[in-house]
Amino acid sequence: MCVCVFPQGSTCAFTEQILRSYGFRTGFYSSPHLVQVRERIRINGQPIGKELFTKYFWQVYGRLDETKDAHGGTMPAYFRFLTILAFHVFLQEKVDLAVIEVGIGGAYDCTNIIRRPWVCGISSLGIDHTQILGDTIEKIAWQKGGIFKTGVPAFTVRQPEEAMAVLRDRAKDIKCPLWVCPDLENYQTDLSEPLRLGLAGQHQRSNASLALQLSHTWLQKRCLRDKSFPAAPVENTGVLQVTPFKPSPVMVKGLADTEWPGRNQTLKHGEVTYFLDGAHTMRSMQACIHWFREVAAQHERTASGPVARVLLFNATGERDSAAMLKLLVPCHFDFAVFCPNITEAITSCNADQQNFNVSVENMLTRCLDNERSWRLHNNIGDNRGTQLLIEDSLSLVPERKADTLVFPCILSALQWITQGRDSVLTDPAKTVLPVKPSVKAKAASLCDAAEIHVLITGSLHLVGGALKHLDPASSK
Repeated sequence: MCVCVFPQGSTCAFTEQILRSYGFRTGFYSSPHLVQVRERIRINGQPIGKELFTKYFWQVYGRLDETKDAHGGTMPAYFRFLTILAFHVFLQEKVDLAVIEVGIGGAYDCTNIIRRPWVCGISSLGIDHTQILGDTIEKIAWQKGGIFKTGVPAFTVRQPEEAMAVLRDRAKDIKCPLWVCPDLENYQTDLSEPLRLGLAGQHQRSNASLALQLSHTWLQKRCLRDKSFPAAPVENTGVLQVTPFKPSPVMVKGLADTEWPGRNQTLKHGEVTYFLDGAHTMRSMQACIHWFREVAAQHERTASGPVARVLLFNATGERDSAAMLKLLVPCHFDFAVFCPNITEAITSCNADQQNFNVSVENMLTRCLDNERSWRLHNNIGDNRGTQLLIEDSLSLVPERKADTLVFPCILSALQWITQGRDSVLTDPAKTVLPVKPSVKAKAASLCDAAEIHVLITGSLHLVGGALKHLDPASSK
């Protein structure tokens, strides 16, 4: 099994699709999952089935349980266990290669036990997981550079100068050849138009360029072992610049066929259009907004009448949700709706989508804080009328202002936003939480609009919870 290691999901998705298009049997380990934990472990682009997951889960669990006494009597934590499970699945299923997305950081991530991967890649860096990785781009770059291995080719994209300096020093210390990818526009093709990507968003172009270099390097090592790659490097400010090559038709098709749900994804359900992106850092939120404003404008130009814009937002952990919300203000939403990453307010909801480390009260309090930040950014004032009513129905209802609402779960938020206009959400099997008449009255502008456009962002877990309801097939 040959391994490629990268710390970014979209780049992994492009790379896996390209190499699978060549006919190789691929394994793909990523995180987090959106709806079901099995999504993290894929064979030939598809999450492994329930039977296969169960079979290998108990094989790994049993062996670890038998030997835990030699390791202080403890079992690996959640992510470590899934990483071990993924490696076991890939070995047992005899994949030709495994594409591994790093969990958090790189240097101390449990995926970084691979001693000699065939190629490594680092995508565009941003500030995230600061309590673990550090609070500066330099500290984060040091952690990310921890996946470099002696003699193993590594690639990155254009980075802030201070981050690139750290990556260059890490590569030099580790004796790892580091290359910087060219802009996607610099690749030569037989097409009269730019390379088409299956993933929307301008920021995906650097991810696609990185994926082309990673997959090309892997193919060179697999099929042309006697040829070195990349060819014709030139020194430029202390880093090696890759000379663009001409992507093969298979590569071109692979880029166009790539799918990666929950990232710059558009779903149109009749009169309601959902724009889903799991952006959860300042950098990724800026990219999300650029994509949303462009694609939403296209949809509005073809709408049959007035369009209502709604933001559905949540953020978790130590992330600066107030700063992200400030970036979203210029999008001019008619409503801002907040809810925790709880799929629905019933005890039987999917355990794969529950966070057992944070109480419901803390999650709801975070939503109220987010609502308050939004109102301050929009000069609406303090929403002292918002009431938190946790009863049997878990109702959470604002009393005064009509521009913000907080709901106890994703389903109740989506049901209010769509006002019965999305048949997927009006399924009799879905629980409808009662809301006060005053809240129903606030939806008048939604009912009057010809179409409703909903941006769902701030958390991949929020996007995953929404997809569970909007795309029922994702739960099967």
